[in-house]
Amino acid sequence: MRFLSLVFATTLAPLTAFAQCGGNFSSFTESMKNEAVNAGYEPALVRRFFANVRQDPKVLKADRAQGVFQKPFIDFTRHLISQNRINRGQTMSQKYDAIFRRIESTYGIDRGVLLAFWAFETDYGSFQGDFNTLNALVTLAHDCRRPDLFRPQVFAALELYKNGDFDPNTTTGAWAGEIGMVQMLPGDILENGVDADGDGHVRLKTSAPDALMSGAKMLSSFGWKASEPWLQEVTVPANMDLSKTGSNQKLSINDWQAMGVVPRSGTWEARDTEASLILPQGHKGPAFIAYPNFDVYFEWNQSFTYVLTAAYFANRLEGDPVYQAGNPEQGLSGAQMKQLQKALQSKGHDVGKVDGILGAKTRIAVQKEQKRLGLPADAWPTPALLQKL
Repeated sequence: MRFLSLVFATTLAPLTAFAQCGGNFSSFTESMKNEAVNAGYEPALVRRFFANVRQDPKVLKADRAQGVFQKPFIDFTRHLISQNRINRGQTMSQKYDAIFRRIESTYGIDRGVLLAFWAFETDYGSFQGDFNTLNALVTLAHDCRRPDLFRPQVFAALELYKNGDFDPNTTTGAWAGEIGMVQMLPGDILENGVDADGDGHVRLKTSAPDALMSGAKMLSSFGWKASEPWLQEVTVPANMDLSKTGSNQKLSINDWQAMGVVPRSGTWEARDTEASLILPQGHKGPAFIAYPNFDVYFEWNQSFTYVLTAAYFANRLEGDPVYQAGNPEQGLSGAQMKQLQKALQSKGHDVGKVDGILGAKTRIAVQKEQKRLGLPADAWPTPALLQKL
């Protein structure tokens, strides 16, 4: 599931006051109708668009339960990556070779990158979600957890409806409102949708060329640097200063080389750039150099584990070998991770929400505490660290 783009949080929102979240759902829907009319949409169009909208409790349940992101990197990759998915990716690469060539020449994005998203989001289009998209978007706009993220997407869907590219009764997708083979939100479709097959419409649910080209354009709009790498597996010397690792710190490739970091296979992808050294499960586990394009992945999804897995799978689809898993130290359970996050908060660290997920803020705080306590500062929390805290 792709996390929300913020592109339309300001550009699509009508200029009237926001409808307040929470309260009676029917009253909330009426306020959104009035807002749409005040923004210039025809009243009859607005009535038809909202005519059958309903609150969907299953959407809220899905929003509250995203436990898969608590899995550590190695478990997560084994959960998502199979030989069947690799084989199907190779088949899809051959089947849509012409469109991938267009993407590579137009946007400079390797096919492995898009194939990985296509695989993870919808298993190459085979399951695109069966939630009514309008119900999902209005339900999440009404919910007060993240209304500012979802509310603009309702109006983006209205604009698509006005253009004949959205049906409020039959358009379905993921629980969070994403549509199509690579799961794009209505606002993203308006901004980056491409009619790649030339039929006069952007059909992300039924046209693989439209979906792939639109996804490529969106990545490009997020800042993807054409024909540049995104991730490279490396080996790390035993005596390295681990406090310099982490996605929030960057050094030149020459600096990493001087410290003894070497590519696991082949040569360095780009010596003339700055990059991060990532140890997703500490200094005894896999190691990767993350190039600037890796940061673009976070515009698609904000989960560190998902992003790293998608970037690694793109490499696999481009022919790279399976990473060296090593022998990582034991990690923490979800309950222990929450306990750790609370302990870090008590020491003044900003870890964001206490959710049991090892996100970027928690990793930074862990690394600081490891350094303070004289532990290997690899940002991988262990029971030993939790006990010391």
